[in-house]
Amino acid sequence: MDDLTKDQIQLLKRAFDAFAQNKGYIEANMVGTILQMLGHEVSEARLKEIIEEVDADGSGQLEFEEFVSLAAGFLTEEDQDAEAMQQELREAFRLYDKEGNGYITTAVLREILKELDDKITSQELDMMIAEIDSDGSGTVDFDEFMEVMTGGDD
Repeated sequence: MDDLTKDQIQLLKRAFDAFAQNKGYIEANMVGTILQMLGHEVSEARLKEIIEEVDADGSGQLEFEEFVSLAAGFLTEEDQDAEAMQQELREAFRLYDKEGNGYITTAVLREILKELDDKITSQELDMMIAEIDSDGSGTVDFDEFMEVMTGGDD
């Protein structure tokens, strides 16, 4: 549980409580359903392995601590994926920021977006650029670049 944030633990507690229905445990056979709902497709064989790993007492029932140890593996995996993506985007940003100024021009961003999606229209590009370059400076720093490339602001 040490690897998880307070918010992640609260989220897991709500999910656990929803499935536990005041019993204090969830049936091991519900794990596949829960993982699917969280967007993780797991084969039957892998699911069996996972359950054997986390069902420490072999009861076929997962108490909250066992459920958290199961979910933690998936949550930290997602965090690592996000970190890897951020690192790749940082390297891409550096390639385009040839002078090392800490920003790229909106013209360069336009080229990048066009390369990534050749079906994007000029109007869509204009809207994206206007949204990200709200101060009209004509430049985009790394945080703004991340926001465009990941579709969010986190």
